[in-house]
Amino acid sequence: MSIDTPNPADMRISYDKDQLNETDLASTPLAQFTKWLSEAVAVGKDELIEPNAMVIAVRSQDDVISTRSVLLKGIDARGLTFYTNYGSTKADAIAANSQVSITFPWYPLHRQVNIVGTATKVSREESAAYFDTRPHGSKLGAIVSAQSSVIDSREVLETRMAELEAQYPEGTDVPLPDVWGGYLITVSAMEFWQGRRSRLHDRLRFVKSGSSSDLSDPTAWKVIRLSP
Repeated sequence: MSIDTPNPADMRISYDKDQLNETDLASTPLAQFTKWLSEAVAVGKDELIEPNAMVIAVRSQDDVISTRSVLLKGIDARGLTFYTNYGSTKADAIAANSQVSITFPWYPLHRQVNIVGTATKVSREESAAYFDTRPHGSKLGAIVSAQSSVIDSREVLETRMAELEAQYPEGTDVPLPDVWGGYLITVSAMEFWQGRRSRLHDRLRFVKSGSSSDLSDPTAWKVIRLSP
């Protein structure tokens, strides 16, 4: 039985959910992001799964650009925080080039947030504080997986996980792995994209107006409108 290949050119929708005017914009990137994130959460998991999911793009030492989805785990005046294995492909790329680009694709709301910034490791104390909040299985998984490395089969993971479950039963403390921790993304630009009819989208971007990257300081940013 043959399967018809869907035609991407026919996959059109009208962006008519909302608009974004300068008068609607909060005075700081932090306030505007918090507002939109709250609205993304309010949509509900049935329509927008994991609103804290973000696509991050990195450039390796060999000048190869790659992307993957990671989960936002914190945002404050300093920037955005996520956690990963420090031996992963993305971590190697960040070590070579700390510049990153991020997109939050909130499709049900016809919205995106696009961010450019610099990623640096958070302190081990901050990583440990977050690690302690993770489910027991996720803590063990962080030890099991040498992220991005080649393995012979899934059985390798299952066997190691069973060993760790015996070593650290539910309810016992699991140590923070040396190769696992967080990154803080210090923002240089944060763009709020709202889909509009006829592809005349609203694009308002906060850009640094000085040396400060404080996301809660209105004097540290200026707003520009970009053509769609």
